[in-house]
Amino acid sequence: MQGLRNVFRCAWSSTERLDGKTVVITGANTGIGKETAIDLAKRGAKVIMACRDAERGQAAVKEVVEGSGNQNIVFMKLDLADSKSIREFAEAINKDEPKLDILINNAGVMVCPYGKTADGFEMQIGVNHLGHFLLTYLLLDLIKKSAPARIITVSSLAHSWGSMKLDDLNSEKKYDKNAAYSQSKLANVLFSHSLSKRLEGTGVTTYSLHPGVVKTDLWRHLNGPQQVLMKMASPFTKNSSQGAQTSIYCAVEPSLEKESGGYYSDCAPAKCSSEGKDDVVAQKLWELSCQLLSITWE
Repeated sequence: MQGLRNVFRCAWSSTERLDGKTVVITGANTGIGKETAIDLAKRGAKVIMACRDAERGQAAVKEVVEGSGNQNIVFMKLDLADSKSIREFAEAINKDEPKLDILINNAGVMVCPYGKTADGFEMQIGVNHLGHFLLTYLLLDLIKKSAPARIITVSSLAHSWGSMKLDDLNSEKKYDKNAAYSQSKLANVLFSHSLSKRLEGTGVTTYSLHPGVVKTDLWRHLNGPQQVLMKMASPFTKNSSQGAQTSIYCAVEPSLEKESGGYYSDCAPAKCSSEGKDDVVAQKLWELSCQLLSITWE
């Protein structure tokens, strides 16, 4: 079994340093977000851990400091299900941080029961896509000033089973938690693709990725049969440290400096679905996202 597991392990490694760099990671208090934070902290970066829960966030900061030997780790409250929280977080970053070199849009919710964000969006599209869309928009001037800089969005292979329901983005007509999750992960790929085009020539590059099938807290909403399937698949799943490797690769790999808008898996370029590269769908999603968030972002 261990041999099988190793087939899916990422062989990439790098000694690249991030001294003097500032990184924001959303959902950094658990799973692959926390492992990404530890790795980038070991490389000398200042890491801002953007988490919803203060108690868990502070506890995770302690773990990252201990795991990396880097004291320059900060918790900041961010609830991606509430645009007020996103705006307050971004305002504080823009006021207090002279630069932002790497933004990792990592937080997510997965196949949860139907619920709405504070702004009335379906929870999965609201947190996974719209929350990160607004956050990136609000931090973009600082990121541009810090170029060369990178924006990394954690998607999933599940994006390839999704389609954008642009006439019912919030699943109000019909809610299928798996379809809503896949749609939100497709939105991540489309957002990163669109963003790369808008950032051409700025020195800011974008990446979306599939971390692998990683056993994390996100599994908590899986139903009985899905839990059984995941148990059967467990020899092929990654732990959080292995799952973080492609996020880290996109953040630090020097050869990616001139690449932008691509999709990655197992620390290498990968193929996304045909809809993930559809410029027409991407543009429609962009316009709809701006409209829902009441922002103007050409």
